[in-house]
Amino acid sequence: MGTVLSLLASLGAAGLAGLGAQLAVAPPAAAVEDGLALTPPMGFNNWNSTNCRREFNEEMVKGIADLFVSKGLKKAGYQYVNIDDCWAKSTRDGNGNLVPDPARFPHGIKALADYVHARGLKFGLYTSAGTKTCARNGFPGALGHEQQDARLFASWGVDYLKYDNCNNQGVDARTRYRKMRDALRDTGRPIVFSVCEWGENEPWEWAADVGHLWRTTGDITDKWASMLAITKKNQTLADFAGPGHWNDPDMLEVGNGGMTATEYRSHFSLWSVMAAPLLIGTDLRKASAETFDILTNEDVIAVDQDLLGKQGTVVSSEGGRTVFSKPLANGDRAVVLFNETNEPATVTTSARAIGLPEASSYALRDLWSKKGSTSQGTISASVPSHGVVMYRVARDGGLGTPPAGTSGLSALVPTSVTNGWGPVETDTSNGERAPGDGGPITIQGASYLRGLGVHAPSEVTYHLGGRCSRLTVDVGIDDESSTRGTAVFRVLRDSTKVADSGLLTTDDPAERLTADLSGGSVLRLVVTDGGDGRTSDHADWAEPRITCA
Repeated sequence: MGTVLSLLASLGAAGLAGLGAQLAVAPPAAAVEDGLALTPPMGFNNWNSTNCRREFNEEMVKGIADLFVSKGLKKAGYQYVNIDDCWAKSTRDGNGNLVPDPARFPHGIKALADYVHARGLKFGLYTSAGTKTCARNGFPGALGHEQQDARLFASWGVDYLKYDNCNNQGVDARTRYRKMRDALRDTGRPIVFSVCEWGENEPWEWAADVGHLWRTTGDITDKWASMLAITKKNQTLADFAGPGHWNDPDMLEVGNGGMTATEYRSHFSLWSVMAAPLLIGTDLRKASAETFDILTNEDVIAVDQDLLGKQGTVVSSEGGRTVFSKPLANGDRAVVLFNETNEPATVTTSARAIGLPEASSYALRDLWSKKGSTSQGTISASVPSHGVVMYRVARDGGLGTPPAGTSGLSALVPTSVTNGWGPVETDTSNGERAPGDGGPITIQGASYLRGLGVHAPSEVTYHLGGRCSRLTVDVGIDDESSTRGTAVFRVLRDSTKVADSGLLTTDDPAERLTADLSGGSVLRLVVTDGGDGRTSDHADWAEPRITCA
């Protein structure tokens, strides 16, 4: 997306003409459409602070749930209180069911989940996609017991399942994780599914319709080098993340003592700009005020939880100085100036480079110091060793929303674009390759002067600012497609689907869609392939008209 953002900055009112051959992005993933994890999950997991030690028990978990409420973590957005390995006895019972360790959890898992739920929070559990879990003692895993275990977890009130990868007996990862996905679905209980496969089989390529998040790397440790290495691996995978399907660079180490406060602020900022799950990994009963200050920074959390659901991308990286940019739902950009070197360094970028449109000035808010400033385009700061400066940047007066009244959508500048082949074209069809290589928009012989020519899979987003009420558009497969063109058109208001064309082919006339945009921050125009592969899926959003106050 870094290429897209920098290109969008140069677009004028004419829209996307000329976006072209420079637009080389992966197609959006086909996410699980169950309404879960539309923003990255936030919560707690005990493993990083306790491992399998005896201090991991019922009283600890209850104490964490209480602190979520009393210390403002729940208010800041943290929901899930998750327990990791070592919660079970070493053998199943006579019926083959898992049994909670009576020493650690004398009242059982259901009673613990009920305690968490009573505080308005959600409860998460752990097991492995193998015969045993990852702990040295090797507690029973779920391989071969998927249906039985999923039903048991649902009966206990589990809301989140972390599914590890140990002792997998060489069974194909996709097979193992899909079997548990299906078992969880069969319970009828909404359960967020965390694919903890360590990135071994590139789950970002296949897990979007399996789980809601997938680990991209091995386990994090509470060391600067570990956090840095994981960042560099995870930052390359932005095109695979989005609402309901997230890259997971593992849990937070903030507060565990192995890094400095400066390094922990970097850790938290980098996870947030990368739209990573924020799962606290420290024992909050022992946490310092400084740790709580980092974990409850609502400005930084807002970047992670932004409804647009874009993972930030690297704009530039040289000599240990890296710039990340993340588009936000209201048209702002979040920017992280990161200095991984051992000396203070000046890190510099520009409003144009991070993807903001031209303006006479820009407003910057430092999300750690809370100080505001203005700039004519340069974004620069002296950044401490191993530190970050994190800004929220907006055009002077904020990014403009569509004008009042009814206007043509294709004349507006989008906030983000992805496309299956070639550039998104303005007022012409999609020719797949060079900018401007399409023709007039034509669907079953009906011609249109205005619109967007895309190729499935595609997503084009616009900033609404809560001011727009209605979209009308004709959609269909352009006549220039071969007989194989198929697509499904969807209109989303934020993460809510408000119009759906169903499957359209080259034999179908244009379908009129009308969508209610009332109160929405972001308009998302999504086109998916019809199921026969990305072949000649030249899709037209013809004469899109938007009504705003």
